[in-house]
Amino acid sequence: MSAILDFLGAPWEHLFMRRAFAVAVMCGIVSGVIGAHVVLRGMAFIGDAVSHSVFPGVAVAFVLHFNLVLGGAIAGLLTALAVAVFAQNRRLKEDSVIGAFFAGAFGLGIVILSTAPGYSGSLESFLFGQILGISDGDVVTVAVMGLVLLLVAAAVHKELVTVSLDRETARAAGLPVFALDIVLYALVTVTVVISLQAVGNILVLALLITPAACARLLTDRIGAMMLLAPAIGAGSAVVGLYLSYAYNLAAGGLIVLVVTAVFILCWLLAPRHGLLAARRGRRAPDLTQDQVPEPRPTPDGVRTEEPTAP
Repeated sequence: MSAILDFLGAPWEHLFMRRAFAVAVMCGIVSGVIGAHVVLRGMAFIGDAVSHSVFPGVAVAFVLHFNLVLGGAIAGLLTALAVAVFAQNRRLKEDSVIGAFFAGAFGLGIVILSTAPGYSGSLESFLFGQILGISDGDVVTVAVMGLVLLLVAAAVHKELVTVSLDRETARAAGLPVFALDIVLYALVTVTVVISLQAVGNILVLALLITPAACARLLTDRIGAMMLLAPAIGAGSAVVGLYLSYAYNLAAGGLIVLVVTAVFILCWLLAPRHGLLAARRGRRAPDLTQDQVPEPRPTPDGVRTEEPTAP
């Protein structure tokens, strides 16, 4: 018992680990909440796309020697605004517009960086994360931006959920669908930017999407999903940091591996939507005769039954 307590308390003796835990938990919570909206909307691709879109801003910031995070945030928001505008043409699906703009943004970043010799080493922390090297200022920045994100998400929660479930109904009800699209893109962009130091540009998609996907498997209620996703994200970040401290391995990569392991467990063992539950359901005689209703989340958390083919 004493050995376990020593193991749990040892990382907290170091200032850099206390900073890392603080940022990891905050990023896990914010990513879980915003990621839940992304998963509900079926836009998992946007997390990876946004991480690419911030690249030209980081490149310009590197060349001009100013804050990389600020440069990335500006580029991401501008690209997100462009996507929201072009996605109003319903001839193209949203993911097509996202792919075109964010791939172009990443290409622009590469071109800009090619003009600055010796850039690769300097941007290693941007690509792979450097959560053990953050400063007190970084902790404050993440805390303030994270709080703002959570407040905005709470203020437009019902509207975002309504648009996610049925855009045409939301538009008919008088909701400003275009403005809500911009709000969601902006929330995702800022969430990605503040999470870059935790897991890096390459792995940030996992922190945004995977905890929300786990919660989606575990519950049919949106309210419960909004609580489970940040809990899974923050818990995985803490476990990943402990493993990083114990085995001297990359913190960002371990955080992602832990949350991926949680996803696999949920996929297998979720009580209603896991693989084992599905197999038990197929063996039940009453489910072989009739249609199986699949729960669908609604904005107020009330489950509705939508028949699907057996």
